[in-house]
Amino acid sequence: MSAGTLEAKGLSKSYGGRLAVDELSFTVHGGRVTGFLGPNGAGKSTTMRMFLGLDRPGAGSALVGGRPFGELRRPLREVGAVLEAQAVHAGRTAYGHLLNLAYSNAIRRRRVEEVLETVGLAGAARQRVGGFSLGMRQRLGIAAALLGDPQILLFDEPVNGLDPEGVRWIRNLMKGLAAEGRTVFVSSHLLSEMELTADHLIVIGRGRLIADTGVRAFLSRSTDSGTVRVRSPQAIRLAAHLRRAGGRVTADDEGALLVSGLDSARIATVAAECGVLLHELAAQQTSLETAFMELTGGSVEYRADRRGPTA
Repeated sequence: MSAGTLEAKGLSKSYGGRLAVDELSFTVHGGRVTGFLGPNGAGKSTTMRMFLGLDRPGAGSALVGGRPFGELRRPLREVGAVLEAQAVHAGRTAYGHLLNLAYSNAIRRRRVEEVLETVGLAGAARQRVGGFSLGMRQRLGIAAALLGDPQILLFDEPVNGLDPEGVRWIRNLMKGLAAEGRTVFVSSHLLSEMELTADHLIVIGRGRLIADTGVRAFLSRSTDSGTVRVRSPQAIRLAAHLRRAGGRVTADDEGALLVSGLDSARIATVAAECGVLLHELAAQQTSLETAFMELTGGSVEYRADRRGPTA
């Protein structure tokens, strides 16, 4: 197995008799951003913790570059990680925190300054972490992950606490790291952000694998895929012809036709054949949120009552 991969092999973990991860197997390769998705309680954080040696698998193995994390000689040089909860002593400065990490992994002092500059904390390097905002703490965690210039990076909810500029920054950072050939494995509940960031998806539910596929292929699984939005001053007439051609036609709130079962080229041909003028013809791509909700609906552990409160 390549030194730049993460590999779960029959991975299982239980807590108090409850199976959190259930015979999970997948491989995360370098050169792309791999999104790790699943409902709350699906086992994402537990899986990441097993990769990092923070939890011991009940069965199977979690390998970093072909080895368990505990066998890595200088782990910070091989794998960097940002977990959702950042444990940093409030009395330390950002510079001091990173310098301690650098010393313990034989990393040069100059690298501390480089990563502080990279994450935008150079101006706050001598400030105590206790005074940092959540977004600044998140940036400090990312700096620590980058400190050893590792080939493999794991990010658990990396955009928590970041403002819109920060969200765009971390998105571009992850894409840039993947473009360098690094392995980038990121868990997030912000599906709209994952749709912009990820190249590949690993989706789990109740600890089991649901999908291991590219983003485009995942979206194509949705029953809502392949819809085309059509606007015409002769919409009623066009709808009848489209139905006869095998299309399924509904209307949205603005009076546009939503057509499935026919692609854009076929719709344009039908319109031309019946002499109907088109004002809009646009393929509608399913959102990652829609596809995710469809494919993981049966794996949701905590489901709210949609009826809401009653008087």
